[in-house]
Amino acid sequence: MATTMGRRKPAITITRTDHEKLVRLAEIRAAKGFETAEELLAELDRARIVDDRRIASGVVRMGSAVSYSTDAGEARTVTLVFPGEADIAEGKISVLTPIGAALIGLSASQSIDWTSRDGRIHRLTVESVEQTEVVQLARPQPELRTA
Repeated sequence: MATTMGRRKPAITITRTDHEKLVRLAEIRAAKGFETAEELLAELDRARIVDDRRIASGVVRMGSAVSYSTDAGEARTVTLVFPGEADIAEGKISVLTPIGAALIGLSASQSIDWTSRDGRIHRLTVESVEQTEVVQLARPQPELRTA
């Protein structure tokens, strides 16, 4: 298990679809020198990958609404999105930000340390995870069988 400042990083779970998309995105950005892309790749490397239909509803995935608190006493609710959809005014944060890369794959009550762009280390705790309508619609539906 990976460690940060002597603390173990929590186990994370990612859907196969999110993993494939995020690896491609992070590799492209890492080749262009984006440091956060390397952080995301490290998270993806340690993730347990599951079939899209097998992910628990309380796991942070792309499009999830996440409520979290920080060691500084802040509480926020954000939606985790791809870089082109990010809009901080609407609470949509990119998975290629330090906090976005830290959130992917976590579940409620898990905590993780993350390093902000100014180099300071923070700790956040996921309070709750809700799957948005977009995530639910993107989830593969079981095949219907006709007799």
